[in-house]
Amino acid sequence: MTALRGNWSYPTAIRFGAGRIAELPEACAAVGLKRPLLVTDPGLARLPMIESALAGLRKAGLGVGLFSDVRPNPVAGNVEAGVRVLRDGKHDGVIAWGGGSGIDAAKAIAFMAGQKRPMWDFEDIGDWYTRADPAGIFPSIAVPTTAGTGSETGRASVITNEETHTKKVIFHPKMMPAIVIADPELTVGLPPALTAGTGMDAFIHCFEAYCAPGYHPYAEGIAVEGMRLVKENLVRAVRDGKDIEARGHMLAASQMGSTAFQKGLGAIHSLSHPVGAVYDTHHGLTNAVAMPYVVKFNRPAIEDKIVRLGRWLGLADPSFGGFMGWVLDLRKTIGIPHTLADLGVKTADLDRLAVMAAEDPTAGGNPVEAGVPEMRALFDAAVAGRL
Repeated sequence: MTALRGNWSYPTAIRFGAGRIAELPEACAAVGLKRPLLVTDPGLARLPMIESALAGLRKAGLGVGLFSDVRPNPVAGNVEAGVRVLRDGKHDGVIAWGGGSGIDAAKAIAFMAGQKRPMWDFEDIGDWYTRADPAGIFPSIAVPTTAGTGSETGRASVITNEETHTKKVIFHPKMMPAIVIADPELTVGLPPALTAGTGMDAFIHCFEAYCAPGYHPYAEGIAVEGMRLVKENLVRAVRDGKDIEARGHMLAASQMGSTAFQKGLGAIHSLSHPVGAVYDTHHGLTNAVAMPYVVKFNRPAIEDKIVRLGRWLGLADPSFGGFMGWVLDLRKTIGIPHTLADLGVKTADLDRLAVMAAEDPTAGGNPVEAGVPEMRALFDAAVAGRL
């Protein structure tokens, strides 16, 4: 995999390539970390890769600690517990290791390490981020093990409020990790189902950014190439988890998605966030299930862009219908369920979910205005499988 290797500085410093996890101790030194807290999820904490990383950091003379009390959809209690461990251990920064859940929690822990206000005071609303004390934000290094959320190149964390069962976006420009080590070898053990769900998440981040209204040609350019990389490599990665080239391209596409969606997201995420908060479903999988229903709803505003996208992706039929057919075929090929009912979503909950979706901050980026009635109609369609 010699060709797939590089040092990138957009949107942050990224060390990309197979085997580059060996540079973790040096990356800590570059950021000034002497006592990092490695934050990950319970499943990864039991794997040899974590044991090896801890040993390497200790050999380099670093006083590393480990925190892994992180749920698949991280909650405020996980962040609060991590901050206590960080402060008690006198750690000076965080190594965020894992998928979106582990990295989101880790970034929030580093962000809250020196804050005196409650975390919800920094929700991504207006200029609320200016309430934070920048000096209280600890540095972080990110090590992704999935190619999905791209949280390693994002300036926010999605954390669930246990009291209200709602997902909140906590934002600050300094939440961006200082260094990312993107080593596709760390994603090899990801099972096919998780590869599929996280891969679709990467595609949808790019897709919603591409479709979001507003002028941001940088984000759109990144988004279309990210979608091309997913089209060419996701099925390969699902079918052969050891395909390092496909894994590498998917890892890059994931980071491109989170870089692009500074332009905006939309109703796919608006539907997915409350479902994840209430039912604890996998975020990328939920996005993948919801996608075609939202694409159909948005057709009046995005059809011309979809035709351009279809040509860029090299689809045999680059029309809107051809794109929809390709999306449905891709979902079927990699084992994505067709309906939200397949994920356990119940009709009795749809009124509440529709209100939550309309209030989700991503709703404002949808190309077609969607309030509570529209979100309810989308949920009805997605539960019934009606396109």
